[in-house]
Amino acid sequence: MDDHLSTQDLRERVALIEDMIAEGRRSTESWGWIFVLWGIAYYAAILGGGVIRNPMVWPVTMTTACIVTGILVATRRGQNHVNTTIGRAIGAVWLAAGISMFLVFLSLGTSGRIDQHIMVAVLGAMLGSANAASAMILKWKLQFGCAVVWWACAVFACFGKSTQLTIVFLTAIFICQIGFGIYAMTMDARRRRAGSVSHA
Repeated sequence: MDDHLSTQDLRERVALIEDMIAEGRRSTESWGWIFVLWGIAYYAAILGGGVIRNPMVWPVTMTTACIVTGILVATRRGQNHVNTTIGRAIGAVWLAAGISMFLVFLSLGTSGRIDQHIMVAVLGAMLGSANAASAMILKWKLQFGCAVVWWACAVFACFGKSTQLTIVFLTAIFICQIGFGIYAMTMDARRRRAGSVSHA
């Protein structure tokens, strides 16, 4: 009898963990817009840096993106948004990565020590780590694929030529930020439509 109860208890706990992971993935899908926003911010910084040729373009663009993100997140928190343990863990991973990137790139930009290879290597490594941590928590192979793309981009930055690196970096941004963000937003919209149909 005790064995049966402990087995049932174990099954309930596993089911609870699986539910939490599924809820975490749904929560991440609802944040897909943030991936798109930052992908656009990266493109704007690259374009602005190429036209203006000023090392401050990146810090200014990233600061603007941080402010826009903060406003949108604050607006979202005012809505009926359920905060879960896994959601907080994912948020902590991305907040830590964001603060790290902000401090490093602001410092590199203002000191004039940033170049394309260093920037892409650091950015790729940090985004690879954040995506991988999120993917491991959520058991999400697609997001782990984004981590692998970012890590490959970081390694290429250490060995590739500048022209090739630009193409690799732009491609990684499109796949891992804009593409993944649009996919997440699409899945979120589908789920919401299915939920509204089932409640009708």
